[in-house]
Amino acid sequence: MRSHHPFAVFLRGMAMGAADIVPGVSGGTIAFITGIYFRLLEAIGAAPQAVFRHLPRGQLEALWRACDGTFLLSLLTGIIVSIATLASAISFILAEYPILIWSFFFGLIVASVWHVGRQVRQYVPSLLLPFLAGVLFAWWVTTLPASQIAPSAMVFFGAGALAICAMILPGISGSFILVLLGMYVPVLDAIRALDLGTLVIFAGGCLVGLLSVARLITWAFRHFHDPVLALLTGFMVGALNKVWPWKETLTWRTNSAGEQVPLNEASISPLGYAEMTGQDPQLLLAVLCAVVGLLLVLLVEWAGAKRAA
Repeated sequence: MRSHHPFAVFLRGMAMGAADIVPGVSGGTIAFITGIYFRLLEAIGAAPQAVFRHLPRGQLEALWRACDGTFLLSLLTGIIVSIATLASAISFILAEYPILIWSFFFGLIVASVWHVGRQVRQYVPSLLLPFLAGVLFAWWVTTLPASQIAPSAMVFFGAGALAICAMILPGISGSFILVLLGMYVPVLDAIRALDLGTLVIFAGGCLVGLLSVARLITWAFRHFHDPVLALLTGFMVGALNKVWPWKETLTWRTNSAGEQVPLNEASISPLGYAEMTGQDPQLLLAVLCAVVGLLLVLLVEWAGAKRAA
């Protein structure tokens, strides 16, 4: 369980950070397919009790061990470095090559569905219920209209708490929750501008949300392992609607640069996209990118299995 090298954990954090920037892709999915999801939940869940038990006594080494400090620090460093360095790059790629990058993420999530589904210990018909509930809920979330909320300290705090709860769940994108709240652009702008005051408030909300939901998820896995996995698999299937590469723009918004960018979108077929926009749907390249995303997950799983063996 604790055999991951700190640098390997740092790289997983980089991947999680990159995923969390993109609306529709969950950092929790990356944690799951790279084999650190349950260790992350246990470390987060143990932190509050360890702080109250060891910190008043000055037992810093015991506190560090109880919290799995090296693991959490390596992972958090990777996430922060990734978000700080890739925020502008990913924003550029999403703007310039939307079909190809969304196709890549589509393939990645399809493979993740297969990976998470394989973790079910016993396939029984009753698992169809949580699976379908996950599909319908995630699909419904992806169809919700995005809103615009005036950013304030409390709004940043609340957005952080809600987003982190989604980020830690495979299949539910925290960035997409920010999009729904109308807070995606303000948070991304704060990251790019290194607005430390705003980022500290947002991080405080993330911390509160993370500590509150991690223990609940851990408890659910311990008592309802297969139904929870079926639910999470359904979440990822439903979330595929959000990362479908071909979209019809329903409403627009003005970004921080004064440019018109899509606000609410609906999925359409590649042929419908070509007819509506007059642009090349890039179908062959899109399929290739999806296959690359799918193979990447399979490669990560193969490497993890080989290392465990």
